[in-house]
This record gives sequence, C-alpha cells and structure tokens, in this order.
Amino acid sequence: MQHSKTLIVAMAAMLAGVSAASAEIKIGITMSASGPGAALGQPQSKTVAALPKEIGGEKITYFALDDESDPTKAAQNARKLLSEEKVDVLIGSSLTPVSLPLIDIAAESKTPLMTMAAAAILVAPMDERRKWVYKVVPNDDIMAEAIGKYIAKTGAKKVGYIGFSDAYGEGYYKVLAAAAPKLGFELTTHEVYARSDASVTGQVLKIIATKPDAVFIAAAGTPAVLPQKALRERGFKGPIYQTHGVATEEFIKLGGKDVEGAIFTGEAYSGAEDMPADSPFRKVKARFVDAYKAANGGASPSIFGAHLWDSMTLVENAIPAALKTAKPGTPEFRAAIRDQIEKSKDLALNNGLSNMTPDNHNGYDERSAFLIEIRDGAFRLKQQ
Repeated sequence: MQHSKTLIVAMAAMLAGVSAASAEIKIGITMSASGPGAALGQPQSKTVAALPKEIGGEKITYFALDDESDPTKAAQNARKLLSEEKVDVLIGSSLTPVSLPLIDIAAESKTPLMTMAAAAILVAPMDERRKWVYKVVPNDDIMAEAIGKYIAKTGAKKVGYIGFSDAYGEGYYKVLAAAAPKLGFELTTHEVYARSDASVTGQVLKIIATKPDAVFIAAAGTPAVLPQKALRERGFKGPIYQTHGVATEEFIKLGGKDVEGAIFTGEAYSGAEDMPADSPFRKVKARFVDAYKAANGGASPSIFGAHLWDSMTLVENAIPAALKTAKPGTPEFRAAIRDQIEKSKDLALNNGLSNMTPDNHNGYDERSAFLIEIRDGAFRLKQQ
C-alpha cells in the first residue's frame, strides 16, 4: 500500500504544478503497471503526464495507481480513489479480469468508469450496473467477427485455437466458435494457457496434430509471442492470426522473425500512417503522439497508451456540458459526465469512430476493425 501511495504522489506531482488544492476535477486511474499486464499498463502509466491539464476552464488532477495486474488490488485502488481522493471519474484497468470487479464499485458509487480492457462483457449486456461503464477498446466480438470473415475469405477450413485461460481468451473463443460454422471453417482445438506460463509446448503439439490450415491466438501483450514462437519452432508454416492485444512494439521486438506475417484486426492507431492524409484518425494519432513525446523525452507511445488517451478524450468531450449542470466533486457532476459520454457521436479516436448509445457503451462497429499485418518489423494496414 505504501508503494501505491508513493505512486499517487509522484503522478500528481508530474503534472506541471497542478495541485490537488487548485484542481476541481479529479480523475482516478488504476492500471497494470506491473505484473503480467505490464506490457499494457506501462505505456498507460507513461501517458498520464501527457493528458490534458485543463478542460472547460477547470484544472484537472490525476491520481494514478498500479494494481499489479491483480483484480483484488484494482478494487482496493478504486475504493481508495473514491473514498480518499473523491475522484469524479474512474479509469481502469488494463486487463479484462482486473477490470471486472470495478463494475460493481462504479455502480455503487455512481461514478463513471472508463475501462481500458477489451472484453465485451465489461459493457454488455447493458444493465443498471454497466450503465456507468464505458470502454474505448473495440469489443472483442467486433474484432473476432471481422477476423473470422477474413479467415474464411482465405479459404481456410481447419483453424487451430489457443488463447488465454481468462475472460479475454474465452471471449474470443466464444465468438469464433459460434461464427466458424456459418463462415465455412471449424476450430480444431480449444487450447488455453495462463498469461504467466513459460511454455505451451503441449498445447502446440495438440494443435499441430489436427493439421490446421491456420492458427488463431487469442492473447495480448508479450505473452502472445509464446504460442506463435512455439508454432514456428515446431515447423508450422501456415498463417497465424492474433488479436488487437498484440499491437505493441514490444511484441514485435520479442517475437522477431517468428511473428513476421501475423495478421489481426486492430484499431485505427495501428494502421493510421497508411490511411489517406485527410483521415481524421491520422490527426487524432498525431495529437496523441506529439503530447506523449513531449511528456516522455521524445519516446514513442503504443496503442495501449492510446487507450488511456482516448478514455480521457471521451471525458474531455463530456466535461464542458457537464459543468453547465453541476459542480465537480458532486454526485450530480458524476452523473452529468456519464450522461454526456453516452451522447458521444462520430468522435474519432485512436481506437475507432465512437458513437455511444444508451444500449452500447462501446460505440463501435466493424468500421473500427482494421486489418493489420506485421510486415518488415512494423504494423501495416493490410489491403483486402
């Protein structure tokens, strides 16, 4: 707990002199800066200093905590941010399993929660609890359906499957298993592994034994390298498909030649440079990248940092109208922010084109699922 308190103070102090005493709008963030989700949480922790420091004429203070990729710790962080810092908005966490406990906390406290995780279960089906939750990462069902259609177009009939043994991996499996028969291919396996596993040799041997035309890996961050590397080392030469959870430079660096050619459906951010010059997604990415580099000594960001940036973009877009109806620090202000985010329309984000509705707190459709290929050690928009 002492480490968490230190991180709060450090993050708040980074924000160019913005102090808790002068700030009137408080944003609480819990992210997986350490543990199995660090590949996602670290870029997010470095994004905090790049976030806007004033919105609608009011100063913003951020309180950022590391939940160590642990659901219990994330819940403790959220309650601490609400009870001690009295934040107006909660953001977190980086991983689906770690974010799940936050749903009830947000609903109980009637505080808007912006989750940076991927699984659709965080915002669907809509109910009284989830009406306080918004998610900037496109639902895994949108991405899974889009990649399933692409796999079918390639003519593959047998597809091996391996994914995380948690809500993220099982979410992808559920969608693909339902879609495969309709699309004309079958999943030959349902292998799973933990994010912290050091080997998947047994699972990979079972996959190869089914003689698949392609293999789909439902994983995220650097742990997603493990099965792809094992497949290549065991001689599998067919196409390997991943999820948008691998869109990080660390994945490419760790995987090297073994991840070359991997294909996934990802957010606009990953293929923005290959889009037309007038694309709103190029402009959105440029704004984020410039702010991140200025705050981090010129270092380049990743899509996971963009998840935090986009979360705050939705909040930033909602605050001016919310300020007209209530004062920061009040239940009415928190409710007004929730209501205004729900009205977001045609808002270009690094993650896609956001159109929120009372029944859809993700706000995307297949227009936000871009086909990305790792080519020559970089993420490139793939022409279909």
